[in-house]
Amino acid sequence: MLRCVILALVFAVSCMRLAVAGTFSLEEIAPGVFAHQGQTALMNQQNLGDIANIGAIVGENAVAIIDTGGSVIEARMFIAAMQQKTSLPIRYVINTHAHPDHVFGNAAFVGPGVDFVGHKNLARALASRGAYYLEGFRAALGDAIEGVKIIEPTVVVDDRLTLDLGGRKIQLRAWRAAHSDCDLTILDEKTGTLFSGDLLFLQHVPIVDGSLLGFLEVADELAKIPASRVVPGHGPMVAQWPGALEGERAYLSRLTGDLRSAIKKGDNVADAARAAGQSERDAWSLFDDYNARNATAGFAELEWDTP
Repeated sequence: MLRCVILALVFAVSCMRLAVAGTFSLEEIAPGVFAHQGQTALMNQQNLGDIANIGAIVGENAVAIIDTGGSVIEARMFIAAMQQKTSLPIRYVINTHAHPDHVFGNAAFVGPGVDFVGHKNLARALASRGAYYLEGFRAALGDAIEGVKIIEPTVVVDDRLTLDLGGRKIQLRAWRAAHSDCDLTILDEKTGTLFSGDLLFLQHVPIVDGSLLGFLEVADELAKIPASRVVPGHGPMVAQWPGALEGERAYLSRLTGDLRSAIKKGDNVADAARAAGQSERDAWSLFDDYNARNATAGFAELEWDTP
């Protein structure tokens, strides 16, 4: 009983903190398609992990949620906002990949009739990294990590999958290693709205946790999707398509070129990581937080690759 009281107090305090920072905004970006823009920041106790874009698609019979945010508190805010938009039940919770800012809110959606949907590699990624994520973000999130649980998918996407929400079909596609090794995109056929997950970053520097070369190749394939608009994983919620990919491609191409040059000269990984991609620095937020890590991962990949 005492623990329940404590958790209720934690939730109330956290809700007040989010209210001070700004109300949870949920915009209808196309008929029946809703999205919330996360902050361009690192996950912390003050923002409650609210740094990724999350969304929902409403059919005639049911709702599909696309990512759940960086904490259960944020996810509950999301649910409350959705209840103001529709009384239809949530049928699917789709995770675009395994990173905490996209899946830490999953536990708020657990209930009868709810399926969790993800890439065929998502369960493996969560199993191998879940405990590390929970421990690693405990200090950053503080009491905002309360209630977070690792929820594995009950429906997996090997290649492509169509979900019917009633008079509305959404197309899910699993991708090769790029941003991560379990990236999934969602296309709403009715409005041509594409939820790219972190296969597209705007303003926030792209993060390479799968394959640098794969990220570039997938960007080329993504551009062929006949979408009218795109909701990126981070950054402005609605962007021109496929023009929105240009900045990300420029960054990944520059990083690749710089690393290839460094490897050819015989530079070590530390020197290459400090120098690669620096010409793109002013174009991106959080560049200093992620670029060296991207370059280190890219160096390891390209060192054994023959261009």
